[in-house]
Amino acid sequence: MINKIVRSVAEALDGVRDGALVLVGGFGAVGQSNQLLEGLIETGVRDLTIVANNAGYGNVGLARLLKLERVSKIICSFPRIAGSTTFEELYKANKIALELVPQGTLAERIRAAGAGIPAFYTATGVGTELAKGKKSAEFDGKTYLLETALKGDIALIEAWKADRWGNLTYRQSGRNFNPIMATAARTTIVQSQHIAELGELDPETIVTPGIFVERVVHIPHGDPQG
Repeated sequence: MINKIVRSVAEALDGVRDGALVLVGGFGAVGQSNQLLEGLIETGVRDLTIVANNAGYGNVGLARLLKLERVSKIICSFPRIAGSTTFEELYKANKIALELVPQGTLAERIRAAGAGIPAFYTATGVGTELAKGKKSAEFDGKTYLLETALKGDIALIEAWKADRWGNLTYRQSGRNFNPIMATAARTTIVQSQHIAELGELDPETIVTPGIFVERVVHIPHGDPQG
């Protein structure tokens, strides 16, 4: 019997190693798997490379992981947002490396990894500082930059509902980077606000099929009918 639901955050994160490349879903404070991030802190892993839309906020989840100096590099689009003082302090002190990636390019690099595409060309960034050191080519008289796929060792995802096969649905803006990141990691770990019985989820609402998911942990929150 296939059952990907585990009993605890600790069990969900079992086997995560130092130096891992971690895809962290979410858009600002929305859809980020903060309980899994707190659990990642408890494992003691370090020297991580984080891929996320931003560099965390406040002193919870991703921001706390950074503050404890467990992250050696972050790949993101918005390292400076309201409440992201932790990253700024670390960066000024040369305690963390930054790879700045335009948001659309970041999304496509992740999507490409999930689709098995090793690299692609884009016009975004041509003629800017972001083009330095990157290969380029011309197509129909226009210059494009070569961008490589971003495949994670693990992905930390927040879902609205999951079943025991690992099928996932998302709610409103919680469906942001989570679905593409779920396809782009060797191991996808999910915190789900609600657990549905097998067959309860309308197939038309399933965004992430269970084939992309290895582990699900139930983190109750909100009205399951919402």
